[in-house]
Amino acid sequence: MAMHRSSWILLLLTACVFTCTCISNAATDNAAPSGSFSFKDNFDLTGAEDHFSTSPDGQVWYLSLDKKAGCGFQTRDRYRFGWFSMKLKLVGGDSAGVVTAYYMCSDLGAAPDRDELDFEFLGNRTGEPYTIQTNVYKGGVGNREMRHQLWFDPTEDFHTYSILWNNHQIGFFVDRVPIRVYKNNGKPNNFFPSDKPMYMLSSIWNADDWATRGGLEKTNWTHAPFVSSYKDFNADGCKWEDPYPKCVSTTGENWWDQYEAWALTDSQQEDSKWVWRNLVIYDYCKDYERFPKLPEECNL
Repeated sequence: MAMHRSSWILLLLTACVFTCTCISNAATDNAAPSGSFSFKDNFDLTGAEDHFSTSPDGQVWYLSLDKKAGCGFQTRDRYRFGWFSMKLKLVGGDSAGVVTAYYMCSDLGAAPDRDELDFEFLGNRTGEPYTIQTNVYKGGVGNREMRHQLWFDPTEDFHTYSILWNNHQIGFFVDRVPIRVYKNNGKPNNFFPSDKPMYMLSSIWNADDWATRGGLEKTNWTHAPFVSSYKDFNADGCKWEDPYPKCVSTTGENWWDQYEAWALTDSQQEDSKWVWRNLVIYDYCKDYERFPKLPEECNL
C-alpha cells in the first residue's frame, strides 16, 4: 500500500494549494481555545523513565525508543467528550518498524473491555512516507482501522493532531483538517464508544512484526535511539469526577457539545472529500476479504 517516492512528492506539490486553503478554513471552524498543560502537573510517565526528556524550558517533550525499551506518558485525569490535541514531530530518517501512538483509552493497560480512540503513526524506510492509522475500540474490540498518507512530511516540523469526541461523532483531525469522521447520528451506531471516560496517552514502541509493509520491513536498531517530540497538549473536555460530572450529559454549554459540533461544517466536508479522494489507502468498510459481512456501522 506504500506510495512511491515520486508519487508522494507530486502529491505534496499538488496539495500545497489545498493545504493553505483548507487549514485557513478549518481553523475558523469549531475553534478550540488555546492553552497547554505542564507535563509534571498533568501527566505520569510509563515505560523506561530514562527514555523521557524535555527541552531546557520544559515545553517540548521527547520519547525515545531503543532495543532495550520504549517510553510513554498518560494524563492523570480522565475525560468524557471534548476536544483533545497535541503537536507532534515524528521520528525522522529510517523509522521502519517504529510506531508512535497518540490515543485515548478508558483503561491504563490493555484491559479486555477497554474503549479506545487511536492515532498510530507507522514508520517507514528513509524517503518513504509515513502511514497514519486510526482505529476505534469498544468493549475491547477494535478492527475499525483506516489508513491515510499525509500531504506533508511529519518529521520536519510539528503538526497538530486532534480528536473531537461527543455523543454524535468522533473526528480525527490533522492541522484542523478532518481525515476521518466516525458517526453516531441519524441511525444509532451500536459500535460507538461513549459511556466510559478516557485518559490521553502516547507512547513509542517497536512493532516491526506488522507496522511497515505488513512486517516485511524490520526495525534497523543501528539508527536507535528513535525519538518522537511533543508540545502544546490541550484538553478542552469534560473532566471526569466520580460518581459522574455534571457535563456528562448534553448541556450545550461547551462548543464541542453544541449542535454545530455534531457534524462537519460545509468547509470541513469539502476538506474531508479531498482527503478521501487523495489520501485514504485503507478503509475497513471496503475490505470485503477481511469482512465478508461488513460491520453494521459501515452501512450507516
